[in-house]
Amino acid sequence: MAAFTPEIDDVFRALADPTRRRLLDNLNGRSGLTLRELCTDTGMARQSVSKHLTVLEAAQLITTVRRGREKLHYLNPAPIHAISERWINQYDRHRVLALADLKRALEDHPVDSPSFVYTTYIKTTPQRLWQALTEPAFTERYWGLTLESHWTPDSTITLHQWGLTIADPEQRILEAEPYERLSYTWHTFTPEWREAAHERVGFPEEFLERIAAEPRSKVTFEIVDFGDLVKLTVIHDDFPPDSGVLPTISQGWPHILANLKTMLETGETLPAPTAAPEAASAPAESS
Repeated sequence: MAAFTPEIDDVFRALADPTRRRLLDNLNGRSGLTLRELCTDTGMARQSVSKHLTVLEAAQLITTVRRGREKLHYLNPAPIHAISERWINQYDRHRVLALADLKRALEDHPVDSPSFVYTTYIKTTPQRLWQALTEPAFTERYWGLTLESHWTPDSTITLHQWGLTIADPEQRILEAEPYERLSYTWHTFTPEWREAAHERVGFPEEFLERIAAEPRSKVTFEIVDFGDLVKLTVIHDDFPPDSGVLPTISQGWPHILANLKTMLETGETLPAPTAAPEAASAPAESS
């Protein structure tokens, strides 16, 4: 059995505390909360909540995003996915039960917040990561599509996938700060794309019609240089209430980002899943 890494130890220590599991449950139910809102939800003092949040952030179980003067807190499912994929089958029952509350929250309850936030750490450079997010040779390998753009604010994006070319003036770059931040609108679900998604992935036609009628969302990549590592935070937001796209991309992004991380760190990509997840096609469902 593989040895524990310090990161995995941090995750298990953080999850061992019932108060911290409660905070994670609260963020899973309504993500993007301020410290004040978390204090109100838990009935705890600000200082106590802050200490618990520090532990959770150190274990990478939450991530924070600045919005003006406010600091918003989001559940980061990356460590839970890593535990599930790499460790869970090797544990006996009493260790698995230590994760039961959070595991049920992640798997059984829909996320009410109109946003998805995911943080991962990759052994690469900001320059290399920027290439992987923008250059077709990279995106084709880990994402199965290519995005064509000048990668400057207000420039358009053209999607190439499944032999289709999808161009729309509303598919555009919102922010582009090379090696630091990239943001663009989430894409156009054309009739041709919907037909291909139905035939290739098996999405129901009613679902595809529903998401095509939704207003456009946006995705943002925040890149922070940590020397030997790069912190990548993906923020996908601007969803309407009861969005059909949000649950789909919430399943899709973890697989895509794990594939990106593996490619940059090893030069290889992950094996294809046995069943095509909404993952690999979710990002493509819109550009």
